[in-house]
Amino acid sequence: MCGRFVQYRAAIDYLQALRSEAPLAAGIEPAPIARYNVAPHTRVLLIHEDADGLRLEPITWGYAPVWARSPRPPAINARVETLASSRFWREAWKSGRALVPADGWYEWRQDTAGTGRKQPFFFQLKSREPLFFPAVGRFPRGGAAAREGDGFALITQTSEGRMNEIHDRRPLVLEPKMARAWLDPQQTPARAEEITLHRGLPAQAFEWYPVGLAVGNVHNEGVELIRPAE
Repeated sequence: MCGRFVQYRAAIDYLQALRSEAPLAAGIEPAPIARYNVAPHTRVLLIHEDADGLRLEPITWGYAPVWARSPRPPAINARVETLASSRFWREAWKSGRALVPADGWYEWRQDTAGTGRKQPFFFQLKSREPLFFPAVGRFPRGGAAAREGDGFALITQTSEGRMNEIHDRRPLVLEPKMARAWLDPQQTPARAEEITLHRGLPAQAFEWYPVGLAVGNVHNEGVELIRPAE
């Protein structure tokens, strides 16, 4: 699963890494985002594309269709295995594809010493380049204001290889070419499903290491959170 991730670069850095030829529909903030502990149900920089071009705007991490809203928090993750066929995700799958640019994410491993304390690990691309999480949800179109119920969820898949030793699920990550294809509003549902099921980056593309326990508190922030634990 993915319950915490990192966005520390400036929006322009993510756009350059995406290498999209689509025009930018609105301005972007020039300063680095500098978030090292992005938590669910907060507003997060999201990339989506409409008739005017690419839009980068903050959208709430968490989504539920209108008919499924309840006192329970909106879903933050969508399982890739059932995404295209699930009634819960039907509307988001049809018209709510987006990307969340990031620099890495965290997973927690149960402590084998029996203390009950979980050890956090930070995951990033071996290349240290930005990565792109495909996302589904509902968000404003054509520069309209945000509405109640707008939000997104990240797509997760089964972990593989050594990554499975940390956690059995992980976020799906696309390289730039596949990320652009996923984002394309003209993309067919069949091709979008093929991208999510078969075009994600393999575990071998990533590296990970243990970090300090401070990341477990959503109020903690700063670059020290992604430094290797001593």
